[in-house]
Amino acid sequence: MDYPVTEEGGFKYIETKGGEHNLLLLHGLFGALSNFASILQHFGSTYNVVVPILPIFEMPFRKLSVSGLVDHVTTFVEKKGYDKVHLLGNSLGGHISLLYALAHPERIASITLTGSSGLFESAMGSTFPKRGDYDYIKKKAEDTFYEPATATKELVDEIFDIVNDRNKAIRVVATAKSAIRHNLRERLHTITAPTLLIWGKEDQVTPAFVGEEFHERIQNSQLVILDKCGHAPMMEHPDVFNAHLEAFLKEVTT
Repeated sequence: MDYPVTEEGGFKYIETKGGEHNLLLLHGLFGALSNFASILQHFGSTYNVVVPILPIFEMPFRKLSVSGLVDHVTTFVEKKGYDKVHLLGNSLGGHISLLYALAHPERIASITLTGSSGLFESAMGSTFPKRGDYDYIKKKAEDTFYEPATATKELVDEIFDIVNDRNKAIRVVATAKSAIRHNLRERLHTITAPTLLIWGKEDQVTPAFVGEEFHERIQNSQLVILDKCGHAPMMEHPDVFNAHLEAFLKEVTT
């Protein structure tokens, strides 16, 4: 089922309204709504699955930072009137999830991280992305996954368009640099919410050792490492990913 994007009050988001529990999904730097298609399909009718589109390319440049994006999520949750949320974040979205959880522990029912930044990441680097070279961007997109074919032409085209828009490319670099500055290593021990970590064994952006360190530092956490899987397990192994997530959510909501 396709869910429409709602625009209201300065926010763009998807909301399935399928159940009483709120499952809030936060996408990464190059993330698209299609990245969460399998989660929306699997959980949309039993949870209120909510996907706010992070305004990386719209918010005032002076406010553009990981902290600014956390403020956006904070305001969104308040405006929607959600009591508690099950947070799920991929890549940069995981980083934002952690910062939100640290700032608003009373709002957190659980946290799920997959390929999250916040400790270490090796993406396109902190320099201006290489523009105009489609094959380069295609290779970078393919390197995100264990199976290169997961990087569809639609996905590569979307990333290529971002990189070749000077304003958007500058914003990508600024956000990536902000993420690197917001290292969470010394704060993770204060997180007490039940946390599920699902990591790709062959993740080249946030390698498996990053998931292992998150597991060591977040006290109430469990770690699942998936074989033959890169930076976006929910895309490469959707059935396995959803099975682990469903079991975890049932565990923390009963």
